[in-house]
Amino acid sequence: MQTISAILALGPVVPVLTIDDVETAVPLARALAKGGLPAIEVTLRTAASPDAIRAIAAEVPEATVGAGTILTPKHYEAAVDAGARFIVSPGCTPDLVRAATESEVPFLPGAATASEVMTLMGANFTHMKFFPAGPAGGVKMLAALAAPLPAVRFCPTGGVTLENAPDYLALPNVACVGGSWVAPADAVKARDWGRIEELARAAAALRK
Repeated sequence: MQTISAILALGPVVPVLTIDDVETAVPLARALAKGGLPAIEVTLRTAASPDAIRAIAAEVPEATVGAGTILTPKHYEAAVDAGARFIVSPGCTPDLVRAATESEVPFLPGAATASEVMTLMGANFTHMKFFPAGPAGGVKMLAALAAPLPAVRFCPTGGVTLENAPDYLALPNVACVGGSWVAPADAVKARDWGRIEELARAAAALRK
């Protein structure tokens, strides 16, 4: 099992996907991985999400599929059972910390304040999702956290775009960014996998 550090190092951008139609999951993941973004987060926000994770895990070995929007230990267990190779939450709770310590599948907890970061550091987490990045202060907030909390690495998500991603990636405490722009809904609906591959390739070129 890869560490969360190794997974976040697979590319400068982790695509954050909300999949409504499980039939799009495999070709979508293949296009993203072919474009240079193999670490993929499928959010558990739709009924199709567990089957989408299961299909990607089974049919797209070149991708490392994770599950996002994990809010409870039950979600954590269901995502692992579906084949998720990493788990992402917008925040964190003591119950999720316990679930993570009992699982071999790595966990990327969410944090938005210095106190939340310090609490997670106390639970031995060194990598965190910074969410919601834009509303929580964006690049300036992460730059401010770097000096007092230099050991932590972040994956900012929420309001990250192709245009502002380089500003995040230039920070020493940012491992990668999370974003949905690489898989726009209209391209997925049109099954335009070539366009998605091109968007992924442009995002992969942002490599730190």
